[in-house]
Amino acid sequence: MADDYILETRGLVKEFKGFVAVNDVNLKVRRGHIHALIGPNGAGKTTVFNLLTKFLSPTRGTILYKGEDITHEKPAQIARRGIVRSFQISAVFPHLTVLENVRVALQRKLGTSFHFWRPEASLNVLNDRARELLSYVGLEEFAAMVTVELPYGRKRALEIATTLALEPELLLLDEPTQGMGHEDVDRVKQLIKKVSANRTVLMVEHNMNVVSGISDMITVLARGSVLAEGPYAEVSRNPQVIEAYMGSATELAGAHA
Repeated sequence: MADDYILETRGLVKEFKGFVAVNDVNLKVRRGHIHALIGPNGAGKTTVFNLLTKFLSPTRGTILYKGEDITHEKPAQIARRGIVRSFQISAVFPHLTVLENVRVALQRKLGTSFHFWRPEASLNVLNDRARELLSYVGLEEFAAMVTVELPYGRKRALEIATTLALEPELLLLDEPTQGMGHEDVDRVKQLIKKVSANRTVLMVEHNMNVVSGISDMITVLARGSVLAEGPYAEVSRNPQVIEAYMGSATELAGAHA
C-alpha cells in the first residue's frame, strides 16, 4: 500500500557538471521503520540526504512525502512538514547551556525565534518541556553544563533532543555515531531505537554494528545507484555488496556474526 510509505523517490538523479552523483535512485521508506542508507565512501549517500532536505535540487526525478510531491519545495517548507535533519557534525550552540540549546529549538517551533526584544525570562515557560526532552535522551543531569564542555557522544544526544523539539515525523540522521567510542556508540544506538518508537528514521551510517542492530530495512548505494535493498541478513550476504565494500567486507560479516 502506498500509504505505508512516508517517503519515496522516483528516478532521482543529481549531476554536477557531467558527473552523476546520484543515478536513478528509487527509495521507499516505510512509515515507522528505521531505514539505513549505507555504501562505500563516495556512494552518494549524503547527496541523497541533501536532495531530500532540499539543500540540493535534483537534476531529474520526484520526491514524495506522505504521497505529496515535494520535489521543488524549499528547505523551510520541508521542515514545516515534519522532516528534520541531524547533521554529520554536531550542530549545537557550544557556548549556551545544554538546557538553553533545547529551549532555542523549542522557541523555533513556537515561531518566536527572532523576537530579540522579549526578555529572557519569557522563555522560562519552555523549561519544563526542555527538561522533559533532556530526560528523554539521558541528559537531564547535564542541563546546566555549557555545551562546549559536554563529551562528544553526549553532544550527539543533545542534537537529537533539539531535533525532537521540532516534533519531526521523519528524522534524517547523518552519521549519528561518527567519531565515537564504543560506549557512546551503544548509547546513541539505543537512543535512536528509542526515538523511533513513534516516528520514522532514515539514517546514513558507517558503523555496521549499529546498522545491523537497529535497522528494519537497508538500502545500499554504490557509485550513486542502488546496489541492493533488504533486511541486514540478506544485504550483508549479497556478493555485489561485499565486492563494493572490498576492505569493509569483513566488517559486514563481523557485524552479522
